[in-house]
Amino acid sequence: MADYPETVTEMHDWFPDEAACRSYLERVRWPEGPRCPRCPAAKVWRMTPPFYRCGSCGHDFTVTAGTLFANTKLPLRLWFETLWYVVNQKNGVSALGVQRVLGLGSYPTAWRWLHKLRRAMVRPGRDRLSGTVEVDEVYVGGERSGPRGRGALGKALVLVVAQADGDKIGRIRLARIANASGSELVGTVGRSVEPGSQVLTDGWEGYAGLEAHGYRRKVVRATAIVGENLLPRAHRVASLLKRWLLGTHQGAVAHSHLDYYLDEFTFRFNRRTSRSRGLLFSRLLEQAVMLGPVRCEDLAGRRHKGLRQGETHT
Repeated sequence: MADYPETVTEMHDWFPDEAACRSYLERVRWPEGPRCPRCPAAKVWRMTPPFYRCGSCGHDFTVTAGTLFANTKLPLRLWFETLWYVVNQKNGVSALGVQRVLGLGSYPTAWRWLHKLRRAMVRPGRDRLSGTVEVDEVYVGGERSGPRGRGALGKALVLVVAQADGDKIGRIRLARIANASGSELVGTVGRSVEPGSQVLTDGWEGYAGLEAHGYRRKVVRATAIVGENLLPRAHRVASLLKRWLLGTHQGAVAHSHLDYYLDEFTFRFNRRTSRSRGLLFSRLLEQAVMLGPVRCEDLAGRRHKGLRQGETHT
Protein backbone atom coordinates (compact mmCIF):
# COMPACT_ATOMS: atom_id res chain seq x y z
CA MET A 1 0.00 0.00 0.00
CA ALA A 2 1.33 3.43 -0.96
CA ASP A 3 2.32 5.74 1.88
CA TYR A 4 0.43 8.65 0.38
CA PRO A 5 -3.14 9.41 -0.69
CA GLU A 6 -4.04 8.63 -4.30
CA THR A 7 -7.20 10.73 -4.70
CA VAL A 8 -8.58 13.97 -3.31
CA THR A 9 -11.08 11.96 -1.26
CA GLU A 10 -8.26 9.92 0.26
CA MET A 11 -6.32 13.13 0.88
CA HIS A 12 -9.18 14.49 2.99
CA ASP A 13 -9.48 11.15 4.80
CA TRP A 14 -5.76 11.00 5.51
CA PHE A 15 -5.50 14.57 6.76
CA PRO A 16 -8.71 15.51 8.59
CA ASP A 17 -6.95 17.76 11.12
CA GLU A 18 -3.65 19.32 12.22
CA ALA A 19 -2.63 16.29 14.29
CA ALA A 20 -2.86 14.00 11.26
CA CYS A 21 -0.83 16.43 9.13
CA ARG A 22 1.89 16.72 11.77
CA SER A 23 2.03 12.96 12.24
CA TYR A 24 2.51 12.43 8.51
CA LEU A 25 5.13 15.17 8.31
CA GLU A 26 7.00 13.55 11.20
CA ARG A 27 7.12 10.24 9.31
CA VAL A 28 8.42 12.00 6.22
CA ARG A 29 11.06 14.01 8.07
CA TRP A 30 12.03 11.53 10.78
CA PRO A 31 11.55 7.97 9.50
CA GLU A 32 13.69 6.71 12.41
CA GLY A 33 12.17 8.98 15.04
CA PRO A 34 12.48 12.66 16.04
CA ARG A 35 15.91 14.31 15.86
CA CYS A 36 17.04 17.64 17.26
CA PRO A 37 17.63 20.17 14.45
CA ARG A 38 20.48 21.81 16.41
CA CYS A 39 22.60 18.85 17.49
CA PRO A 40 23.04 15.18 16.48
CA ALA A 41 21.53 13.86 19.71
CA ALA A 42 19.01 11.05 19.24
CA LYS A 43 17.49 11.37 22.71
CA VAL A 44 14.37 13.50 22.37
CA TRP A 45 11.48 14.01 24.77
CA ARG A 46 7.91 14.52 23.65
CA MET A 47 6.45 17.59 25.34
CA THR A 48 3.00 19.13 25.08
CA PRO A 49 2.07 18.74 21.38
CA PRO A 50 3.41 19.82 19.00
CA PHE A 51 6.71 20.35 20.86
CA TYR A 52 9.73 18.11 21.43
CA ARG A 53 12.74 18.75 23.67
CA CYS A 54 16.28 17.62 22.96
CA GLY A 55 17.67 15.49 25.77
CA SER A 56 21.17 16.81 25.10
CA CYS A 57 21.01 20.56 24.41
CA GLY A 58 17.54 21.22 25.83
CA HIS A 59 16.28 22.86 22.62
CA ASP A 60 12.50 22.84 22.12
CA PHE A 61 11.33 22.31 18.55
CA THR A 62 8.48 21.11 16.34
CA VAL A 63 8.44 19.05 13.15
CA THR A 64 8.13 22.21 11.03
CA ALA A 65 11.29 23.81 12.47
CA GLY A 66 13.95 24.18 9.81
CA THR A 67 11.57 23.36 6.95
CA LEU A 68 9.67 25.36 4.37
CA PHE A 69 6.73 25.35 6.82
CA ALA A 70 8.69 26.97 9.65
CA ASN A 71 6.85 29.76 11.48
CA THR A 72 3.71 29.36 9.41
CA LYS A 73 0.69 31.01 10.98
CA LEU A 74 -1.83 29.11 8.88
CA PRO A 75 -2.80 25.45 9.37
CA LEU A 76 -0.64 22.67 7.95
CA ARG A 77 -3.83 21.19 6.54
CA LEU A 78 -4.17 24.23 4.29
CA TRP A 79 -0.56 23.78 3.17
CA PHE A 80 -1.27 20.12 2.34
CA GLU A 81 -4.35 21.09 0.34
CA THR A 82 -2.28 23.66 -1.55
CA LEU A 83 0.40 21.07 -2.38
CA TRP A 84 -2.28 18.68 -3.59
CA TYR A 85 -3.88 21.34 -5.74
CA VAL A 86 -0.55 22.39 -7.26
CA VAL A 87 0.55 18.89 -8.31
CA ASN A 88 -2.90 18.01 -9.66
CA GLN A 89 -3.11 20.90 -12.11
CA LYS A 90 -1.46 19.67 -15.30
CA ASN A 91 -0.68 23.11 -16.68
CA GLY A 92 0.24 24.81 -13.43
CA VAL A 93 -1.60 27.28 -11.26
CA SER A 94 -1.70 31.00 -10.65
CA ALA A 95 -1.68 32.74 -7.30
CA LEU A 96 -5.17 34.08 -8.02
CA GLY A 97 -6.40 30.56 -8.71
CA VAL A 98 -4.93 29.27 -5.45
CA GLN A 99 -6.47 32.14 -3.52
CA ARG A 100 -9.91 31.52 -4.98
CA VAL A 101 -9.98 27.71 -4.85
CA LEU A 102 -8.45 27.27 -1.41
CA GLY A 103 -9.84 30.38 0.20
CA LEU A 104 -6.53 31.89 1.23
CA GLY A 105 -7.05 35.22 2.91
CA SER A 106 -5.13 37.36 0.47
CA TYR A 107 -3.45 37.32 -2.92
CA PRO A 108 0.02 38.10 -1.44
CA THR A 109 -0.26 35.02 0.79
CA ALA A 110 -1.11 32.81 -2.20
CA TRP A 111 1.74 34.37 -4.21
CA ARG A 112 4.29 33.75 -1.43
CA TRP A 113 3.14 30.18 -0.89
CA LEU A 114 3.39 29.34 -4.57
CA HIS A 115 6.89 30.79 -4.85
CA LYS A 116 7.98 28.85 -1.77
CA LEU A 117 6.65 25.64 -3.28
CA ARG A 118 8.38 26.42 -6.57
CA ARG A 119 11.67 26.65 -4.69
CA ALA A 120 10.93 23.23 -3.20
CA MET A 121 10.64 21.83 -6.71
CA VAL A 122 14.43 21.91 -6.96
CA ARG A 123 16.14 19.08 -5.13
CA PRO A 124 19.50 19.99 -3.53
CA GLY A 125 22.33 17.85 -4.90
CA ARG A 126 20.40 16.98 -8.04
CA ASP A 127 22.20 14.81 -10.58
CA ARG A 128 23.40 16.04 -13.93
CA LEU A 129 22.16 14.88 -17.31
CA SER A 130 24.27 12.45 -19.32
CA GLY A 131 24.33 10.62 -22.64
CA THR A 132 23.27 12.81 -25.57
CA VAL A 133 21.81 16.24 -24.87
CA GLU A 134 20.71 19.16 -27.01
CA VAL A 135 21.51 22.70 -25.91
CA ASP A 136 20.12 25.96 -27.21
CA GLU A 137 19.00 29.37 -25.99
CA VAL A 138 15.59 30.97 -26.18
CA TYR A 139 14.33 34.46 -25.42
CA VAL A 140 11.20 34.71 -23.29
CA GLY A 141 9.11 37.77 -22.48
CA GLY A 142 9.43 41.18 -24.07
CA GLU A 143 8.38 42.12 -27.58
CA ARG A 144 11.27 41.31 -29.89
CA SER A 145 14.58 39.48 -30.14
CA GLY A 146 17.95 41.14 -30.45
CA PRO A 147 21.50 40.44 -31.63
CA ARG A 148 22.88 37.24 -30.20
CA GLY A 149 25.29 37.67 -27.33
CA ARG A 150 24.01 41.19 -26.68
CA GLY A 151 20.62 40.38 -25.17
CA ALA A 152 17.24 41.68 -26.29
CA LEU A 153 15.19 44.59 -25.09
CA GLY A 154 12.65 43.50 -22.51
CA LYS A 155 13.51 39.80 -22.86
CA ALA A 156 15.24 37.22 -20.71
CA LEU A 157 17.62 34.64 -22.15
CA VAL A 158 17.08 31.04 -21.04
CA LEU A 159 19.36 28.09 -21.74
CA VAL A 160 17.50 24.90 -22.58
CA VAL A 161 19.14 21.50 -22.12
CA ALA A 162 17.13 18.51 -23.31
CA GLN A 163 18.27 14.93 -22.84
CA ALA A 164 17.71 12.48 -25.69
CA ASP A 165 15.64 9.39 -24.88
CA GLY A 166 15.63 7.57 -28.18
CA ASP A 167 13.58 9.74 -30.49
CA LYS A 168 11.85 11.34 -27.51
CA ILE A 169 12.75 13.96 -24.93
CA GLY A 170 14.08 12.72 -21.62
CA ARG A 171 14.69 15.03 -18.71
CA ILE A 172 15.43 18.72 -19.08
CA ARG A 173 17.19 21.57 -17.35
CA LEU A 174 16.43 25.27 -17.68
CA ALA A 175 18.42 28.28 -16.54
CA ARG A 176 18.20 32.02 -17.00
CA ILE A 177 21.55 33.29 -18.25
CA ALA A 178 22.92 36.81 -18.44
CA ASN A 179 24.10 36.51 -22.05
CA ALA A 180 25.26 34.04 -24.69
CA SER A 181 28.96 34.43 -23.95
CA GLY A 182 31.25 31.43 -23.79
CA SER A 183 31.83 31.68 -20.06
CA GLU A 184 28.10 31.85 -19.36
CA LEU A 185 27.13 29.01 -21.69
CA VAL A 186 29.96 26.61 -20.86
CA GLY A 187 29.66 27.27 -17.15
CA THR A 188 25.93 26.60 -17.12
CA VAL A 189 26.27 23.43 -19.19
CA GLY A 190 29.02 22.28 -16.85
CA ARG A 191 26.72 22.51 -13.84
CA SER A 192 24.03 20.49 -15.56
CA VAL A 193 25.61 17.91 -17.85
CA GLU A 194 28.09 15.18 -16.95
CA PRO A 195 31.51 15.47 -18.64
CA GLY A 196 31.91 12.90 -21.37
CA SER A 197 28.37 13.46 -22.64
CA GLN A 198 27.68 14.29 -26.27
CA VAL A 199 26.39 17.86 -26.49
CA LEU A 200 24.57 18.88 -29.67
CA THR A 201 24.67 22.62 -30.38
CA ASP A 202 24.45 25.03 -33.25
CA GLY A 203 27.51 26.79 -34.59
CA TRP A 204 27.51 29.68 -32.12
CA GLU A 205 31.06 30.42 -30.98
CA GLY A 206 29.99 30.59 -27.34
CA TYR A 207 29.90 26.78 -27.24
CA ALA A 208 33.43 26.37 -28.59
CA GLY A 209 34.91 25.80 -25.13
CA LEU A 210 32.84 22.70 -24.35
CA GLU A 211 35.41 20.23 -25.66
CA ALA A 212 38.09 21.71 -23.42
CA HIS A 213 35.86 20.86 -20.47
CA GLY A 214 35.47 17.21 -21.37
CA TYR A 215 32.36 17.26 -23.56
CA ARG A 216 31.95 15.74 -27.02
CA ARG A 217 30.45 18.62 -28.92
CA LYS A 218 28.65 18.05 -32.21
CA VAL A 219 27.64 21.06 -34.30
CA VAL A 220 24.36 20.38 -36.08
CA ARG A 221 24.01 23.76 -37.75
CA ALA A 222 26.52 26.36 -38.80
CA THR A 223 24.31 29.44 -38.64
CA ALA A 224 23.76 31.25 -35.38
CA ILE A 225 20.34 32.85 -35.12
CA VAL A 226 18.52 32.35 -31.84
CA GLY A 227 15.30 30.38 -32.24
CA GLU A 228 16.12 28.89 -35.67
CA ASN A 229 17.71 25.49 -35.17
CA LEU A 230 17.79 21.85 -36.05
CA LEU A 231 17.72 20.78 -32.43
CA PRO A 232 14.20 19.31 -32.27
CA ARG A 233 14.16 18.39 -28.56
CA ALA A 234 15.52 21.69 -27.29
CA HIS A 235 13.31 23.60 -29.71
CA ARG A 236 10.22 21.65 -28.60
CA VAL A 237 10.93 22.38 -24.95
CA ALA A 238 11.48 26.08 -25.72
CA SER A 239 8.17 26.24 -27.57
CA LEU A 240 6.30 24.52 -24.74
CA LEU A 241 7.91 26.82 -22.18
CA LYS A 242 6.83 29.98 -24.00
CA ARG A 243 3.33 28.62 -24.53
CA TRP A 244 3.08 27.68 -20.83
CA LEU A 245 4.21 31.11 -19.66
CA LEU A 246 1.67 32.78 -21.93
CA GLY A 247 -1.18 30.36 -21.27
CA THR A 248 -0.97 29.77 -17.53
CA HIS A 249 0.54 33.07 -16.46
CA GLN A 250 -0.52 35.32 -19.39
CA GLY A 251 3.15 36.19 -19.85
CA ALA A 252 3.02 38.26 -16.66
CA VAL A 253 6.27 36.92 -15.22
CA ALA A 254 8.80 39.43 -13.93
CA HIS A 255 12.40 38.67 -14.85
CA SER A 256 13.34 38.77 -11.17
CA HIS A 257 10.95 35.85 -10.54
CA LEU A 258 11.50 33.92 -13.77
CA ASP A 259 13.73 31.34 -12.09
CA TYR A 260 10.83 30.18 -9.92
CA TYR A 261 8.69 29.55 -12.98
CA LEU A 262 11.53 27.70 -14.70
CA ASP A 263 11.71 25.49 -11.62
CA GLU A 264 8.00 24.72 -11.84
CA PHE A 265 8.02 24.04 -15.57
CA THR A 266 10.97 21.66 -15.21
CA PHE A 267 9.35 19.88 -12.27
CA ARG A 268 6.17 19.34 -14.25
CA PHE A 269 7.90 18.40 -17.51
CA ASN A 270 10.18 15.83 -15.91
CA ARG A 271 7.14 14.20 -14.31
CA ARG A 272 4.79 14.48 -17.25
CA THR A 273 4.41 10.70 -17.57
CA SER A 274 3.70 10.06 -13.89
CA ARG A 275 0.28 8.54 -13.33
CA SER A 276 0.29 9.02 -9.58
CA ARG A 277 -0.61 12.47 -8.34
CA GLY A 278 -0.23 11.14 -4.81
CA LEU A 279 3.40 10.27 -5.47
CA LEU A 280 4.07 13.79 -6.76
CA PHE A 281 2.41 15.18 -3.65
CA SER A 282 4.66 13.01 -1.47
CA ARG A 283 7.84 13.96 -3.37
CA LEU A 284 7.11 17.68 -3.24
CA LEU A 285 6.38 17.42 0.48
CA GLU A 286 9.70 15.63 1.02
CA GLN A 287 11.55 18.35 -0.85
CA ALA A 288 9.74 21.05 1.12
CA VAL A 289 11.08 19.43 4.28
CA MET A 290 14.61 19.29 2.82
CA LEU A 291 14.55 22.87 1.57
CA GLY A 292 14.62 24.70 4.87
CA PRO A 293 12.93 28.00 5.79
CA VAL A 294 12.27 30.56 3.06
CA ARG A 295 11.96 34.16 4.18
CA CYS A 296 9.71 36.63 2.41
CA GLU A 297 12.69 38.78 1.52
CA ASP A 298 14.28 35.77 -0.18
CA LEU A 299 11.41 35.78 -2.66
CA ALA A 300 12.12 39.27 -3.92
CA GLY A 301 14.09 37.86 -6.82
CA ARG A 302 17.06 35.65 -7.44
CA ARG A 303 19.21 34.32 -10.21
CA HIS A 304 20.24 30.67 -10.08
CA LYS A 305 23.80 29.72 -10.77
CA GLY A 306 22.84 26.29 -12.05
CA LEU A 307 20.15 24.75 -14.18
CA ARG A 308 16.86 24.04 -12.49
CA GLN A 309 15.67 20.51 -12.17
CA GLY A 310 13.31 19.70 -9.38
CA GLU A 311 14.09 16.02 -9.93
CA THR A 312 13.82 13.55 -7.08
CA HIS A 313 14.62 10.42 -9.02
CA THR A 314 16.31 9.77 -12.34
